[in-house]
This record gives sequence, structure tokens and C-alpha cells, in this order.
Amino acid sequence: MRKGSFVCRECGYSSPGWLGRCPGCGQWNTISEETVPVRPGPRPAGRAAPAAPAPAPLRLTDVDLDTQSRIHSGLAEFDRVLGGGLVSGSVVLVGGEPGVGKSTLLLQSLLSMESRGVSTLLVSGEESAGQVKLRSVRLGGEGSRLRLLPETQTETVVAALEHLKPAVCVVDSVQTLWSGEVGSAPGSVAQIRDATAQLLRVAKDNGISLVLVGHVTKEGELAGPRVLEHMVDAVLSFEGERAQPFRILRAVKNRFGSTNEVGVFQMAEQGLVEVPDPASVFLEEGDLRSGSVVVPVLEGTRCLLAEVQALVAASNLAMPQRVARGVDRNRLAMIVAVLSRRARLPLLKCDIFVNVAGGLALEDPAADLAVALAIATAWRDGTDRQGVAAFGEVSLTGKVRYALRGEKRIQELVRRGFPQILVPGRNVEEFSKAGGRISGLRLEAVSDVEQAVKQVTARSNGG
Repeated sequence: MRKGSFVCRECGYSSPGWLGRCPGCGQWNTISEETVPVRPGPRPAGRAAPAAPAPAPLRLTDVDLDTQSRIHSGLAEFDRVLGGGLVSGSVVLVGGEPGVGKSTLLLQSLLSMESRGVSTLLVSGEESAGQVKLRSVRLGGEGSRLRLLPETQTETVVAALEHLKPAVCVVDSVQTLWSGEVGSAPGSVAQIRDATAQLLRVAKDNGISLVLVGHVTKEGELAGPRVLEHMVDAVLSFEGERAQPFRILRAVKNRFGSTNEVGVFQMAEQGLVEVPDPASVFLEEGDLRSGSVVVPVLEGTRCLLAEVQALVAASNLAMPQRVARGVDRNRLAMIVAVLSRRARLPLLKCDIFVNVAGGLALEDPAADLAVALAIATAWRDGTDRQGVAAFGEVSLTGKVRYALRGEKRIQELVRRGFPQILVPGRNVEEFSKAGGRISGLRLEAVSDVEQAVKQVTARSNGG
């Protein structure tokens, strides 16, 4: 039996009738009719249910943790994000823009695992066997015995998994799978949901570590219904710009490890190269000039140093430009308003451009102070030959608020030799009470953004 419904291909919203605009995501012309298979329903009325023994619950003391064994991917940064490796019977969803390096990352992992004797399988729905072979040769796996299945039909993939029972399987990508039981095109919401459900069942039943590859939309959301994120055990986001060599693997959801953990890679000719010490990978060597401020941001358990760059110029437009790259545009507008109102900087008639070097996207609110100081020094246009580092959240009242794990941020800046660090006063107190060493640097406590601007701009002018 089949049942028709109207489903949004962007968010998975279901409606009994067609709608021009999706109530779930607000997109226009994304709802289309899809036919999905209907599984046998409940028994007819009046027929007795077969007697079944009640399942016996387990005690936590009887649960053997050895059953949740980890399989190392061969890439330490990948294992870090996963929480120590792939868990047997788990389903991991890896999302990212086309061309960012998802296939390269997973193929490298499969080649490494296969070389160590781990049974693996690659289901390729986007590339032919020859294309996968060429990629493997480039990655140094020309002699690998990795098993490859160039197939897109869901039932065939499920049958292969039940027959081979590999320890690890990668499906690249889930948007290419289709089933004859679902009356819609490959990549539709119904097809993706049905394929994921079937693959999840066979992975759980046979203890297969399953990795699904998914593309993202132009808005940065995973293509297909968001329900997939709830079905799988872990959701990883592979981020980076094609023009930049660095890639960041971020854990959005992880049932077997911590979330928001990141792994850093660098794209090279031989594939992805791990970056074990990413603290200063996004910094350039040399002196920092006006308009550049370094901020320590927390990504999971790591502290990364990012360079915030700003440029301020007089505008001839009725509405001055606010261009942000690596910083949320609404956050930038708020910081500019605070600088204009609380620090009395004449910025409302200026074009302001803010960029984070290396293609890193800042989501840490503690980056507010660095963005504000970069704009202030760019407006003053003085030269800072020694470099300034700062962190702290800026409120609408102009206050610089306390930042979490400030001690770790300060220690990283001290290790990198920054002579002047501007931080919230409470963070300075905590650092001093913890016995932090501050010799050789100027650890300056600031209470509001006006005070911070005066300290930095006065120093830039030789004060």
C-alpha cells in the first residue's frame, strides 16, 4: 500500500495538501507530493494478539562496556571529534558543502583501517569505480584491498551489508540512494528518510559502524529532513572554504563523546594532513598592524588563536556598508552601535569591513572585544608593532563581560608571547588566584569597551 503526502524537500515538513510556502522553514515552492510505502498496520479488530513473553530489563551492573568497542580511523583528529574512534553499531552523519573534502577524509580513513586488517566497505553513489581508484592512488592507497560497491539502490546496499558484514561502511552519499518502494526521485525527503531507516536497522543488527555522507544546502543546512539528525548517533560538520587550505571537522551531536569538539586538517596534494597544534595555525608570522587583534576562541576542548582584521573607510553611500566574513553580521552591527554610542567613535557614516584570517568562523561571544578593538584601531589608523590580544563579551551597555575558561585562554596567549592582553577584570582575578604567571606581559583588566579602546589606541599612538 502507498500513501501520498506533501513534503518540504528542505526541512521535511509534512502537509495533507499543497502549500506555496513551507510553514516549517519559510521557503517558497519547496513542497511537493511524495508517495511513501505504508507498512502493515495493526491487526484487524476482534483478532487476538499472539502471546509474547515480556522483555526482561537489564541492570546497569550487568551491562558490559566492552561491547562498545572503538575502531580507530587512522586519523587522530578524526578520532578526537568522534570521542576516541568509531563505535561498533553506530551511525555517523558527516555533512559539508560539495568539494570541501568529505570524500577525501573518509577514503583516507578507510584506506588506513583496511591496511590494519579492519574489514571495510565503501558504497559510492556519486563516483564511479575508476574515479575512486584514481583518488585512492593520489592518497597513497594504490595497493589497497578496500572493497568498493558503486551502487545507489537502497535494497542492494542493504543486501550487501547483510552478506559482507564489514566492520566499517561508508555511504557516499545518502542523497544518491533510492528505493523502488518510494515513489519519488533520489534525494527527496522520503527517499533519504527511507534509506537512512533501512541502513540504520542493518547497522544496529550486525554491529556495523556506518558513516553516511550528506551535502548541505546554500544556507548551510543539511540537505534533507532534519529528522535524520535525530535518527543517527553522531552528526559531524566538515567546514572550510575552497580557497583556504584549512578544514575544520566539528561535532554537532555525539552520543559517544563530547559535542563541539573540533579537528583541524590542512588540504594538500596528497590529501588531508592533520594539524595537531592548531592554536596559532590561523595566525601569520610578523607584527600585527592597526586593525588586527588576536582573540583566543574555544572550540571544544581546544583553544584556537584567530586574527580579527578590520578596515574602516569614509562612506559615500546613504547606507554605509557592513561587511563581515567569519563574524555574524548582526553581531557586527551591534558592536558598531556600541562603539558609536558608548565609546563615542564616529562610525555610523563609515564603511566597515571585518574579516577573520584563515577562513575561521567565530561563534564564541568572547570574540566581541577583539572585533571592537580591531575596528577602533582601524579607525584610528595607528601602527601596532607589538600586537594586541583581547577577549571578552561586549554587552549593549558597553560593559566587557566575563569569559568562560579565561585561564586557558590567557595561558595560550602567554605561551605565544603576546606582550599585551586585554581581558575582563574577573578573568584577571581568577588567573591571579590560580597562580598564573604573568611575568613578561601586560595583563590589563578592562571593565567597559570605552576603557579598552582608550588603552589600545593610546598605545598605538605611542602612549
